[in-house]
Amino acid sequence: MGVTKVLREARQALDDAGLRGSFLVRDLDTGDELGLDADVEHPAASLVKVPLAVATLERVARGELDPAAPLTVQPGRSAAPGPIGLSKFRHPAVIALDDLLHLSTSMSDSVAADALFALTPPAAVTAELRRLGHDGIAVRHLMADLVDTPAERFPRAEVHLAHALAISAGTAGHGHPVPQLDISRANAGSARAFTDLLHGLWRPTTVRPAVAARVRELMGDNVVRHRLAPDFTSDSSRWSSKTGTLLNLRHEVGVVEHDDGRAFAVAALTESRVPAAAQPGAEAVMAHVARTLRDAVRTG
Repeated sequence: MGVTKVLREARQALDDAGLRGSFLVRDLDTGDELGLDADVEHPAASLVKVPLAVATLERVARGELDPAAPLTVQPGRSAAPGPIGLSKFRHPAVIALDDLLHLSTSMSDSVAADALFALTPPAAVTAELRRLGHDGIAVRHLMADLVDTPAERFPRAEVHLAHALAISAGTAGHGHPVPQLDISRANAGSARAFTDLLHGLWRPTTVRPAVAARVRELMGDNVVRHRLAPDFTSDSSRWSSKTGTLLNLRHEVGVVEHDDGRAFAVAALTESRVPAAAQPGAEAVMAHVARTLRDAVRTG
């Protein structure tokens, strides 16, 4: 199938599923790539936990932070809710910094992420990315700020109204009255920027090899596996990734490593036009489009 046809059919599949967004797939050894609107910036949601892990571990490597240092996380002190992890704890917990990295990155625990942000604030994470040569990702706020959206203020039966607002109120320039969806105020990045970061973690040049290895391990342990993982996991491949979800945003970035030695970075950043929180069909289409692009790159 020609590249033009692949891209046309991918766009049509996304549109039929009520999605729009940016995709990029890159062969990490040849540099061959294929994408859709890969340079468009999107709010990053929980994808920001990967840069947070990189910045934290770089500081550990420089001796500025101790991975075994115990940190006390108080219950009920964070505004960052979540279905799992520390937001469900009822009592103070003493957790080592390295274990907080596992909770934040592998389990997408936002309370754990904010405990790490207390040590390396958003501006410092951005500065660390710039030092490493990654200019396309901006880290601006905590996870607690991320989840303070209209969805948390509506009764459960009316959450669809928050999704409708998210869908309808954006501007052509990706501005938005909901600050977490405004790329000038939110944590943000493009499919290309996140692919570049993945490339730098799987084929390190500026990131320390030990740091890159630990982040790869954390992403390999990702427990959120309902989005792209079904199309990239098999007995002959390994899928390591991080998801991001907020209102109508559905993202995932990761790397699929095949037993034949080939590896492909995959970034899928999407926005839904459907005012519903649960959209398994749309997520299946995301995975199908990402795999179709990977197949096209793989076969040349």
